[in-house]
Amino acid sequence: MTNLSTTARRILTIGVAMGGVGVFSALNLPLPFLFGPMFACLVAALAGMPLKGLGEFAVAFRTILGVAVGASITPEVIARLPQMALSVSLIPIYILVIACVGVPFFRKVYKFDWATSWYAAMPGGLQDMVIFGTEAGGDMRALSLIHATRVLIIVTVAPLILIHGFGVSLSNPIGAPAATLPLSEMALMLVAAIVGWKGGERIGLFGASILGPMIVTAVLSLAGLIHTRPPAESILAAQFFIGMAIGAGYVGVTFLELRRVVSAGVLFVLLLAALAAVFTELVVLLGLAEPVEGFLAFAPGGQAEMTVLSIVAGADLGFVIVHHLTRILLVITGAPIAARIAGVKDRT
Repeated sequence: MTNLSTTARRILTIGVAMGGVGVFSALNLPLPFLFGPMFACLVAALAGMPLKGLGEFAVAFRTILGVAVGASITPEVIARLPQMALSVSLIPIYILVIACVGVPFFRKVYKFDWATSWYAAMPGGLQDMVIFGTEAGGDMRALSLIHATRVLIIVTVAPLILIHGFGVSLSNPIGAPAATLPLSEMALMLVAAIVGWKGGERIGLFGASILGPMIVTAVLSLAGLIHTRPPAESILAAQFFIGMAIGAGYVGVTFLELRRVVSAGVLFVLLLAALAAVFTELVVLLGLAEPVEGFLAFAPGGQAEMTVLSIVAGADLGFVIVHHLTRILLVITGAPIAARIAGVKDRT
């Protein structure tokens, strides 16, 4: 099977992912379109199957989540921003604590170089941290596996905590069927997705596939032109391709990498979970957020995955995303600057 063409490998990957959806649906497990592809592709990847992601085609489906977030940014959410200021102000402290714990953990315990340790500890986007870390002289493969493991575990464990810890059913409707939505609004969403994504890439916007569509859709929402999230079918498709990409990211992992790199990612996630629990408890005790929103806002997962969980949990999507955007923005802009000041690239 190692001699399969790229197209054949991608067809195989889609088939494995669809099989995962079927198994999870048959067993009535939560989020079958997200978890089914993720775990099926993970198992297949670790078994040595030559899976292959869908590249730009899969990225295109992330734009749907950007549109979903943008549609949730309404005048009411904007009016509530001052009320979120105190909890948002905890985000820089949260990032600083993570860095103070994470960098020594990767450097002293697992003996990674400084650049790899620095960017492995940063709770930013997977692609951005891998790119920045590699440019600083870090180990690209290690960074990819550590951040993929962080996202995988958080996406797996967070729903369990929501179900068993907070009593959330995760059955909130993800959107209305396409047949019930106005064609004009769906056309605007499509335009917002494409213009936001490609326009964002052209100007160098980080996370352009999500943030670009989010910004354009938010403008349309605030202008009163869009009143609903994208169709349910499109959000299910976005879940499918996100889950597939996470699982397929483990293709080619060796036993040594499992023992050292992935185990480091697992232990680091446990440290992150403890820190997230502390900050969640703090914002809840201070009356700054309800428990579910506080948990989702400080869970150090990927923006796309947290968007999906917020939607199915029926959480306040505006509150959650404002906090995640703040975290991602601070990490994306601050981590390279702080690394340069600390001389990370020059240290061995």
